This record gives sequence, C-alpha cells and structure tokens, in this order.
Amino acid sequence: MNYAVQIKDAELQLRIYIQPKASRDEIVGMHGDALKIAITAPPVDGKANAHLCKYLAKQCGVPKSKVAITKGQLNRHKTVVVCAPAVIPEAIQALLNE
Repeated sequence: MNYAVQIKDAELQLRIYIQPKASRDEIVGMHGDALKIAITAPPVDGKANAHLCKYLAKQCGVPKSKVAITKGQLNRHKTVVVCAPAVIPEAIQALLNE
C-alpha cells in the first residue's frame, strides 16, 4: 500500500513534496515516501500553495474550493485533500494500483 496516495470516504488524500519554481507544472513521481509535484510558481506569499491547489483542481476535474492543504502550509512536505475528484490523474492512479 502506498501511503503517499489514498482514497478515503470519497476524498483523495495526497502526501506531497513540492518543488516550486520548476520549468513546468507536473506530477513527477515518488520522492521518498511522498508524491513529488513540480510547479512553476515561486514559494512567496502563498503563491506556490495557491498554484498547487489550482493545478490539482484542474488535474482532478474539481473546483479549487474542493482542494485543501490540510498540513504543511509553510513546508515543502504537505498533505492535500481533494474532495470527490471527478478524474484521478494517471500518475496518481498508477500509485493507487500498487
């Protein structure tokens, strides 16, 4: 079982390691025991967090209001919850199937 990615009570729970100021937004893969996501936004004034939520909302086909950072607001390691995702991105689905 992969603890970085779980589905519980119709919520997608992600343990993320974020890489801000990347050249493009993408789900990179595993980084230790967390899912690494690269985003283009800088880690300034909550921009990286906002961008991460927007990116995950788009990937999962839900409004931004359905994505919440529940842990690690000021940290590269975060816990993010996506409520009732319409779509599960391929990279995350592959981890769920492990």
